[in-house]
Amino acid sequence: MKKLSSMLLAMLMATSLVACGGGNTATTEAPAASATAESSEQTQETAAPAEEAPAMKVAMVTDYGDITDQSFNQTTYEAAKAFAEANGLEFNYYKPATDADADREAMIDRAVEEGFNVIVLPGFAFANAIYTEAPLYPDVKFVALDVSEGDLTAYGEREFKADNVFSAVYQEELAGYMAGYAAVKLGYKKLGFLGGMAVPAVIRYGYGFVQGADAAAGELGLSDVEINYVYGGQFFGDADITARMDTWYQGGTEVVFACGGGIYSSAAEAAAKVNGKVIGVDVDQAGIIDGAYGADMTVTSAMKGLAATVNTLLSAIRDGKWDEYKGQIQNLGLVSANPEENYVQLPASTQWADGFTEADYKDLVAKMFSGEIKVDSSSDPEVMPTVTNVKVTNEGAIKG
Repeated sequence: MKKLSSMLLAMLMATSLVACGGGNTATTEAPAASATAESSEQTQETAAPAEEAPAMKVAMVTDYGDITDQSFNQTTYEAAKAFAEANGLEFNYYKPATDADADREAMIDRAVEEGFNVIVLPGFAFANAIYTEAPLYPDVKFVALDVSEGDLTAYGEREFKADNVFSAVYQEELAGYMAGYAAVKLGYKKLGFLGGMAVPAVIRYGYGFVQGADAAAGELGLSDVEINYVYGGQFFGDADITARMDTWYQGGTEVVFACGGGIYSSAAEAAAKVNGKVIGVDVDQAGIIDGAYGADMTVTSAMKGLAATVNTLLSAIRDGKWDEYKGQIQNLGLVSANPEENYVQLPASTQWADGFTEADYKDLVAKMFSGEIKVDSSSDPEVMPTVTNVKVTNEGAIKG
């Protein structure tokens, strides 16, 4: 974790630098010429020209969305593209034809065939593709975002281990905690959590949200904070999910933490009808939500440091430090008492108010970083962490 923090700080101070030379060069020697029967004169052994390491070429493959999704794909694309441009590197992105492992694998194959030797893959949907493709291309470096060990070992009988893969996973419970704490401190008492599918990352977001709201209610001496809790069963909104959100908002829910890809659309659509609020996820979603559904709808967003991770790993590869990361899955969260240096955080677009100011946010992060505040990181879908100051109504799943 300290390595990632230091790498991030170094990257921030050196973004204007162009790429260093392409790694170490290897020198090979030509075999000595053999003597002939006609001459006893020996041919002197000579060294062949040094072989330069292949130039770093960066590609990014989208999961099944587009680079305008205001989420994983767009953030990853923009970070990788900006890094390549700043360092004079060739860059391209590839979009699979469908949401199928075979199509994701086909795009990886194509990127390799076209000479790209660093491939960035955003999201757990790439687990099977990584499991299949990484062993085929040992000279290609794969940087995966949010692909856990459990994801990688779920697709076959063999244990997955590849020195050409690095994956970052994130402590979603910490970002969820910040969002729940902020919501209650900002005066909201009727909350909702709308998760996508009940996968570990989404569950940790939800459980963190509940814990943060509970802590804030306790500090304020409140006993009337309520949380409706449900999973949509998918990562996109539809009429059925919007109908459930209509019921929530019309029944008094003030703000919903919409956590899971495009499922925010159902929460935002319902919120717009009653001047309700939403909380975004993964990236700062204020731009897309407020732009499409109404100004000032997004209270805050529980974010992951996707761009920071991309910059850190690409910088490491550029600087010949891949060995410090290869073959690892690192769980990223707080690396500093300074919120801006962390891999989980709230955005500057948060609707700060007297109840929760930027100074209050910094104080919260400092306490979390020091360990004064501890957050349960469990992801058992059947066992929610114990809370004492809020009432949680668990509605299970809308679908599936």
